[in-house]
Amino acid sequence: MSGYEASRTYSVRTSNEREPDGNTLELRSKVEKTLLEFLLQYRVGNDFIYRDKLRANLLLKQHQIEVDLRHVGLYNDEMAHAIQEQPGEILPLFENAAARAARSILFPLASNSENAQQSIPNVQVLIKSGLNMQPFRDLTANTMNKLVRIPGIVISASVLSSRATKLHLQCRACRTPKIITPPGGLGGLGGGSERGLPRTCDAPSLENQEKDCPLDPYLIIHSKSSFTDHQMLKLQEAPDMVPVGELPRHMLLSADRYLTNQVVPGSRVIATGIYSTFQSAKNRSKGAAALRDPYLRVVHLEVSSPASGGSGGANPFGTQYTPEEEEEFGEMARSEGFYERFAKSVAPSIFGSLDIKKAITCLLMGGSKKILPDGMRLRGDINVLLLGDPGTAKSQLLKFVEKVAPIAVYTSGKGSSAAGLTASVQRDAVSREFYLEGGAMVLADTGVVCIDEFDKMRDEDRVAIHEAMEQQTISIAKAGITTVLNSRTSVLAAANPVWGRYDEGRSPGENIDFQTTILSRFDMIFIVKDEHNEARDQMIAKHVMNIHMNRPNQNEEVVGEIDLEKMKRFIAFCKAKCAPRLSAEAQDMLSSHFVSLRKQVQQVEQDNDERSSIPITVRQLEAIIRISESLAKLTLSPGVQNHHVEEAIRLFKFSTMDAVSAGAADGLSRGALNEEMIKIEKEIRQRLPIGWSTSYQSLVREFVTQQGYSSHALERTLFIMEKREIIRFSGQKKVVHRVGV
Repeated sequence: MSGYEASRTYSVRTSNEREPDGNTLELRSKVEKTLLEFLLQYRVGNDFIYRDKLRANLLLKQHQIEVDLRHVGLYNDEMAHAIQEQPGEILPLFENAAARAARSILFPLASNSENAQQSIPNVQVLIKSGLNMQPFRDLTANTMNKLVRIPGIVISASVLSSRATKLHLQCRACRTPKIITPPGGLGGLGGGSERGLPRTCDAPSLENQEKDCPLDPYLIIHSKSSFTDHQMLKLQEAPDMVPVGELPRHMLLSADRYLTNQVVPGSRVIATGIYSTFQSAKNRSKGAAALRDPYLRVVHLEVSSPASGGSGGANPFGTQYTPEEEEEFGEMARSEGFYERFAKSVAPSIFGSLDIKKAITCLLMGGSKKILPDGMRLRGDINVLLLGDPGTAKSQLLKFVEKVAPIAVYTSGKGSSAAGLTASVQRDAVSREFYLEGGAMVLADTGVVCIDEFDKMRDEDRVAIHEAMEQQTISIAKAGITTVLNSRTSVLAAANPVWGRYDEGRSPGENIDFQTTILSRFDMIFIVKDEHNEARDQMIAKHVMNIHMNRPNQNEEVVGEIDLEKMKRFIAFCKAKCAPRLSAEAQDMLSSHFVSLRKQVQQVEQDNDERSSIPITVRQLEAIIRISESLAKLTLSPGVQNHHVEEAIRLFKFSTMDAVSAGAADGLSRGALNEEMIKIEKEIRQRLPIGWSTSYQSLVREFVTQQGYSSHALERTLFIMEKREIIRFSGQKKVVHRVGV
């Protein structure tokens, strides 16, 4: 050990790393020949698929070909295995074979002339494999330099850079040219840097003069070198794959040539590539000598979500449906009472709240989005707000939606900032450039964002999602970056009222501490009250007991429940295949109904002598249209019929209209109730001097029976007076004492 210095790395050539001798070259040419034969001769039926594909691409001036690994396996099993095990060695040979195949297709007569060789650049081979997808956490040292396939979300994409594939050098002293191919190869990191240049000039010296070239003599002649496109992507594992309590892992992806500019941040992709390592700048300066950072050299990208606008082809979720499955989904949608059945399958472990479950069914389906001739977009996503007492299973519903929606992100109000919901500007460690990283609303593009504890969010953070909820875009102007990101998401929010519980005596405006601006963006607002009702309480208790004892409820048969996976696929199927439009009758019905709704709200406002905090605007008319479209989509019908509109109006009345008129009781509006309460309080103060007491019954007799006030008003007044410590009850609320002013 004495001969070696500490903390230095020494490399020794091992036996299998010899210079390429005859055997190795022979083996390589054999492999290349096999691959060439595969490209030219593999056929399915009577079609030579790769030969035809290559010809079509070359005519379009695209020097690339996508090869399915399963086909290679059918043609030559060993070769497919070799590609999986040693892709770094075999892929360059595959590209050579593809270039030779291209030459023989384009110039069948010119056998191997110089001219033919020059005119065909390298052909890029994209390997599509059917390997099992591996989570980030399973990539270990054993998978190093092998072919892997990993799913994730692209969170940032760098600008295109040019990487040298052939460098033309010139010595600055003796002007001798030299051509080198930088290490790192195609797609590798670390190729083509100044450091890889030779240190000394190796031109032969002339007879009559001494060669006097300095150290590092070479200059790069850029105009004569050749470059290829190169892009770095940052992939993050999907939120639903991250174990609880862990941070999501990231992976650098290196894409070159035709794989660049394929994805934008927010796209969900499945990347196939070679798992390799590079030495990062931060490791070079400090740390152990041989530490390397992993990255993925991409050989194929499957984009499984619409990248930019449009419907992303026929199928936005990148899933394929078998004909049997499509048949089954069609039968399901046509079956009797399917809407009720689907609603009951939403969070089956929660008892009751059927209307809320129906609203969530509509939210999962979504309406049809429209793009008007002048380029204006009307959103098709439905937003729902659940506002209610603690213990009414709001968060459970949110968690369920996160599981069942094809794309979903769950966040909690206190733990989300404006930047985390929309987008943050980060600085790249190497190039020191700013780039955008999408937040929750961008990652859940074309999906659902579940926001729990919506009332605990800071106001300035809540404002950040105004634009995302109506215009479905997020505009950013930070650190010199001005841009607009897509966030076509539905929002499902859960909040508690101001005082923790819903206070019946106050108007909805006082209970709901949100501004009108955000409330008008919700299509349905549910006020979930924890009412005391003995029969219902018994049912709930029984239901909960049965769940805890793992046996189905006896009095409710749980037949026809749809399981999670099937629901997920059915929702994706409906969204991809169906975009219903309104029929003429439904149109008339909706417009007349909207006018009557506005009248009703006006009446409530006059009775209570205050503006309603939950506005009914044109947005609410659009909301009812969207709800009826989503109900039509659930049954896969192309048009919205009358019964869809009726159900949509019923849901809307049950949710938002109920919230508008909440607080009225015994057929009295809130305004009349308040007037009565003021009169009763005045009379009680006159009748009971401080220190005196009377029985509760005599007060009921006097005010309700004799003077005709409502018992609700009397109870409410006594309750409020007790809160203000003007009176005190004793003897189980039978005796009333006047204690304060």
